[in-house]
Amino acid sequence: MNIIIGSDVVPTHANIHLFNKGEIKSILNDKLINIWNSADERIFNLEVPLSNIETPINKQGPNLIAPTSTIKGIKALNPSLITLANNHILDHGDQGLNSTQKLLDYNNISYIGAGKNLDVASKPYILNKNGLKIGIYTCAEHEFTIATETTAGANPFDPLESLDHIAALNKKCDYVIVLYHGGEEHYRYPSPYLQKVCRKFVEKGADLVVCQHSHCVGSFEKYNNSTIVYGQGNFIFNKRDNEFWNTSLLIDIQIKHEININYIPIFRTKKGVALATENKADEILNSFYKRSLNIREKGFIEKEYEKFAENYFKNYIRKFVGFGKWKSRIDNRIFKGTLSKRAYSKQERLAIRNYIECEAHWELLLEGLKRGNSGER
Repeated sequence: MNIIIGSDVVPTHANIHLFNKGEIKSILNDKLINIWNSADERIFNLEVPLSNIETPINKQGPNLIAPTSTIKGIKALNPSLITLANNHILDHGDQGLNSTQKLLDYNNISYIGAGKNLDVASKPYILNKNGLKIGIYTCAEHEFTIATETTAGANPFDPLESLDHIAALNKKCDYVIVLYHGGEEHYRYPSPYLQKVCRKFVEKGADLVVCQHSHCVGSFEKYNNSTIVYGQGNFIFNKRDNEFWNTSLLIDIQIKHEININYIPIFRTKKGVALATENKADEILNSFYKRSLNIREKGFIEKEYEKFAENYFKNYIRKFVGFGKWKSRIDNRIFKGTLSKRAYSKQERLAIRNYIECEAHWELLLEGLKRGNSGER
């Protein structure tokens, strides 16, 4: 069996008109189309609700949406399976998710990772071909669009449940693939915690773990004869033009007597994506392999994440003190972050740390924040 996995797909202003007409040959170049269609199975993450009605939920970050007419282009990609476990699938509430699922059902496109409640959203999918059973499991970090026992949304990563789901799937299948929608955006290495989570996926039976969501090509490691990919970049998501969003990987899985993983470099074009030229492919893969060697060094992941966290902490602290857009800019550009740093005393920072770090405190704090924001714009 040959499986190709793409990451995030979102029709944008650059190509909505092409999705509307199903003109995939104008979104993917010929060489990439040939490779994509040559696979036995094709999987990607649909990171946007398909709806003609805007009912945005209260959340941090953008509420993505694409018109139902874009289903023509999504169907033209000929997906074997679409995953919906991500941080945008519930951006327009139940109606956005319902609209998406109805369109996929009507067009006979299989999907997993979201549903009317947690039980439905957590169901895996099994590919059957040539006597092989390949189990696919997908889950997402908690970002406003997560299903519960009684409400719709995406399947969340739950260390008390998800690991059992993978172990059970492993007993039914020859191989298991886990697609995890999480990790830091625009960060090319795993955090120490993310590495622990993904390694635990492997210990529970995953042969391949792919972390999506980061919008950039990251790194990979071999662990217990399995492969973990920490970031593959986008598939078709022409929103930004920068060093992170402009290059990506498709993951090519060849299964015969064993599972073999190859990486297909692609790059962003004005209207979609194209197969990388030889020189560009070498550049993408060499950087990918170099980073993958780096994370094998003892202590590298921890030190790199400390540097990333130190820089990013400024953004968090400004939010905690209630700095808006302009106050944040003034603090950053004129005062070099000193205003927000002085907002809390040492003891107050220790209290915030305790509220976030201690399980009893963060559960209570989170519940209070949920209740406090209910009904607010």
